[in-house]
Amino acid sequence: MSDTQQTTVGRMDHPASAVPVWRNPFAVAWLLALIFYVLEYAARSAPAVMIPQLTRSFALDSVGVSAILGSYYYTYSLTSLAAGASLDRFGARYVVALGALVLGIGCLLFQIENPTVAYVARLLQGAGSAFAFTGAVYLASRAFSANALATAIGATQCMGMIGGAAGQFVVGPLLTAGVDWRLVWIALGAASVVLALALRLITPTVVQTARARTSILAPYRVVLTNPQSYLCGLVAGLLFAPTTIGTMTWGVAFLQYDRAVPFASAVSTAAMVPLGWAIGCPLLGLAADRIGLRKPVLQAGIVLLLLAIAQIAFAPDLIPSYLSLLVAGIASGAAMIPYTIIKEANPDEVKGSATGAINFITFGVTALIGPIFAAVFGKTLLHAPDPILHFERAGTFWLFAAFFALLLTLLLRETGKRRT
Repeated sequence: MSDTQQTTVGRMDHPASAVPVWRNPFAVAWLLALIFYVLEYAARSAPAVMIPQLTRSFALDSVGVSAILGSYYYTYSLTSLAAGASLDRFGARYVVALGALVLGIGCLLFQIENPTVAYVARLLQGAGSAFAFTGAVYLASRAFSANALATAIGATQCMGMIGGAAGQFVVGPLLTAGVDWRLVWIALGAASVVLALALRLITPTVVQTARARTSILAPYRVVLTNPQSYLCGLVAGLLFAPTTIGTMTWGVAFLQYDRAVPFASAVSTAAMVPLGWAIGCPLLGLAADRIGLRKPVLQAGIVLLLLAIAQIAFAPDLIPSYLSLLVAGIASGAAMIPYTIIKEANPDEVKGSATGAINFITFGVTALIGPIFAAVFGKTLLHAPDPILHFERAGTFWLFAAFFALLLTLLLRETGKRRT
């Protein structure tokens, strides 16, 4: 086998051939990776609706609990690099299954009522979760043609956000009905462990090239010396932050204390953002594929997000909050387009590392912004002298983040098939 050749067990030379999904082993593995991503996002978002229970169980205030929950993004960001390089070096069969197993262990440990164990558990959850989206995109790039890649990535993120919505829509009412919060983590952990076994058994084996075996870090020399990779990560990170931090971590609490929204209504309202993502990610990905251009769709999504944030912060009675947050979620689905751009801006043989790199940068941005937002706005949430003004200033924080993302898109190079 030559240095430039790569063979894959069960893979055709053209993954977008007319083979039915159930007969394409990479497509079947991709579907399992989607379930992994659902579980990962459910684990990421579920704590937002159980902060009161966690503060009591861990004997910490809301800022202390937020520090534990936010630690997820440290290992998620760092492990994304290892996930991408491992996929390019070893393929998906063992790597993605290992990620699901680590997530499962982290979920099972989190139900232990000890802050130190919870911190370790959350770090494990972040580390395991880094393999979900990266693995799903890696498998999608082998199961589908380039013409459908943005759509497939959008569908992948759609499933993740369904998990994110379930982490609030489903878990919130369960807790209200008296279900012990620990049972939620036991269920997530058990499901992840079972899924790890299924991924190990079903995912095809990839026989890597001699070039791919030379160095696990070699693909990152390609990806991280490309300035477009950093731009993609920064844009995606600044668009992810308003949802992952602003809504999925703090949204319920801010609606409760700043806007005096009852808990049940706050849960269902905040969950509209991941539901909007589930709509916006495949919709905007499909639009980018159909017109053959990435940047116009990305920029239109950011503009719509800016309008939605401004309306929520400064004119919340103009449109019902649940509808505003749904629109914000749909618009912020544009954050997935840089994931397509980075893959198109780098060579095919570094697909996994490209996704790992953008995840590292994206959630590195989240890990940096999260503590800042918590220190400036989360710490003053319970005792804000003017809750309405507090809410508006928090909204302004996210407006600046989205606007900076819009400015950075001007430096991105168009990679769509209709680029001039």
